[in-house]
Amino acid sequence: MSQQIKVPTFPESISEGTIATWHKKEGDTVAQDEVILEIETDKVVMEVPSPADGIIDGITKNEGDTVLSEEVIGKITDGAPVEAAAAPATVSAPGPAQGGEVSELKAPSFPESISEGTIATWHKQPGDAIAEGETIVEIETDKVMMEVPASVAGTLIECVKAEGDTVLSNEVIGKVTTGAAAPATADDSPAPEADAVLGHAALSPAVRRAVKANDVDASQISGTGKGGRVTKQDVAQHVATPVAKPAVESKAPAAVATQPEYTGDRPEKRVKMTRLRQTIARRLVEVQQTNAILTTFNEVDMKPVMDMRKQYKDLFLKTHDAKLGFMSFFLKATTEALKRFPEVNASIDGTDVVYHGYFDIGVAVGSERGLVVPVIRNTDQLSFAEIESTVVEKAIKARDGKLSLEEMQGGTFTITNGGTYGSMLSTPIINAPQSAILGMHNIVERPVVQNGEIVIRPIMYIALSYDHRIIDGGTSVRFLKTIKELIEDPARMLLQV
Repeated sequence: MSQQIKVPTFPESISEGTIATWHKKEGDTVAQDEVILEIETDKVVMEVPSPADGIIDGITKNEGDTVLSEEVIGKITDGAPVEAAAAPATVSAPGPAQGGEVSELKAPSFPESISEGTIATWHKQPGDAIAEGETIVEIETDKVMMEVPASVAGTLIECVKAEGDTVLSNEVIGKVTTGAAAPATADDSPAPEADAVLGHAALSPAVRRAVKANDVDASQISGTGKGGRVTKQDVAQHVATPVAKPAVESKAPAAVATQPEYTGDRPEKRVKMTRLRQTIARRLVEVQQTNAILTTFNEVDMKPVMDMRKQYKDLFLKTHDAKLGFMSFFLKATTEALKRFPEVNASIDGTDVVYHGYFDIGVAVGSERGLVVPVIRNTDQLSFAEIESTVVEKAIKARDGKLSLEEMQGGTFTITNGGTYGSMLSTPIINAPQSAILGMHNIVERPVVQNGEIVIRPIMYIALSYDHRIIDGGTSVRFLKTIKELIEDPARMLLQV
């Protein structure tokens, strides 16, 4: 009995793909759900898992071939893993990988929108034993951080590219000797030492970098993430809290190790910009040069929303397992305003204006690598709870460097909240090719006049930067006023009045 290996179902916007990498060849034994090949489309690289246990047979498409949605590209036949039964005799042999086959470690296939990347971090060094599927290097592109897993188990014998080097799609960056993992069993001391540094087996790349940069013991950090996992915020809080210092000081003076960052009579330090930071800088300059940017402001009385949030936040959390924040109110209000003023939801394409009949709103998030804008799709169809859960999910992915290209593409409008950093007022820059962006700011109690009396109210200043080429001043003012009215009377969002 056999099962077909099929190409995944492509979304409507993708017509075809290309076989990027076969991780297995004919005759190889595979386990169900094991990734056996990658297919590159014009937007993302898709992993294809094995539909069943068995042996790969009858591959009909090779690397570089074009494939269509749900096309059959091979089959898996049932069969006892005879070769696997003989493997233990080879693995158990003493000596570090003598006579093992040398395989190349390659950079992933980059999408068309990414031309090159930079080696960010090697998690393994020559001589280290590696397991199949283990992340051994991270490559930073101008959009996402890509983890490169080991395609085979063995020993890393050479790093062809060093940290900071530029790499191209599918370029060889290292070499691995397969067929032995003796170093891990021959000496038991490295494993406990590694555990002492990481503290937890499942640290995300962002957390590993934070642990390494701050020279801390992750096993001493209490994790607040899902399942007790350590987050980057946990590391930052641990570093900021002077706890258990005496034990560290008895070993070595930690302060001396972290001090010499600047040298010379007039200290300076030169740090190369990350690819993401370079891309952000280039695009911001392009927007300033090509768009006719103007900003209009208004102020919002946040008391009605704050009262509603105070009244229902516990019930909301109990019912939906999500915290009720301010972002869901602003996303809902913005969506309603975009419906009333379609020019603000439009974009310029050459001499045409493209009006979008859907509402995909990007939410700007600050990450370790720089500002990223994950997109919340179809906000008009989402409930408050769905919006809150999605925003939290995207923020965690941004923090851990796990956002995919698809999650950051195709937005029609953007919201940025400088208030989380204490900003009182700003003029945000448009996220091209969009035509407008809403800026939220911090909430401060201010004296205002209501019904002829001076009262204290929690006030937020909001700003709308827009492209004056397609959005008139009157439209921008009415758009911002609509958001103000909906936030100051949240019931109008439910009634759509």
